[in-house]
Amino acid sequence: MKKLLTLLFFIVCIVFSVSGAYANNIKFVQVTDAHLTTQSEFSQKILTAAIKDINSQQGISFVVFTGDNIGNPTPDNLRRFVAIVKHLKVPYYIVLGNHDVYKQKQMSKIQYFEILREGNPFKRQRTPNYRFKKNGFVFLTVDGAKEVLPGSIGYYRKDTLTWLDKMLSKSGKKSVIILQHFPVEYPHAAENKLKTHRTHKVEEYQEILNKHHNVLAILSGHFHINDEVMKDGVYHISSPSLITVPYSYKIIDIVTMKGFSPIIYTQLREFEVPDAN
Repeated sequence: MKKLLTLLFFIVCIVFSVSGAYANNIKFVQVTDAHLTTQSEFSQKILTAAIKDINSQQGISFVVFTGDNIGNPTPDNLRRFVAIVKHLKVPYYIVLGNHDVYKQKQMSKIQYFEILREGNPFKRQRTPNYRFKKNGFVFLTVDGAKEVLPGSIGYYRKDTLTWLDKMLSKSGKKSVIILQHFPVEYPHAAENKLKTHRTHKVEEYQEILNKHHNVLAILSGHFHINDEVMKDGVYHISSPSLITVPYSYKIIDIVTMKGFSPIIYTQLREFEVPDAN
């Protein structure tokens, strides 16, 4: 009996040890540049097909839409976007892109998030810069969109950078994943777009990154390019537009083992769109 109890204790210790080693794993989806409009039935079909395919995947914790979620900033477009993505089986988070907001067209950042809460009144987010935690990781959505004079050049305001600096300090030793539309490390093959799609004063953002050592990855869209760049220990992940052939979104797995740095695995997941041909 004593030997049996000893064996059971040994097995329990192994189980807890293994579960602890994998406690900080997470799997989520990035969708970017959906450019949905009510005028384009096909853009709606693409997003609908993507949501259906995401719902078929196992183990997804959440979905993040990293900007240019709608093709032009109107309440009708955003409400149609929300009507489709609300069918996700997991929570979703929103990042703003340059096509999402324009204050003079009654689509300010405040109005944008008010419409998002119409479709999901339990959403806590009221501003484009916000923080959430999942499975021991800290996620920061960082806003670089302009609402007064929109354009394809990203602009991270001083107050946004101050907030980012504060959140990175607050996160301590926890691994941080930043979610944004405009990259701060440009993807390969982006040279021909840098005049029109660059990020203004990107060095100010990079100075903040250099102060901290807890940023694991930065996810972005904007360039419609699938690329991944490692710089100074930060994994810069860029994903193609949802409406670009082949239609796809990105699945991101972060795996942590005790005594090792987290490892990121990415998969570009292609899906079929009915009547695409």
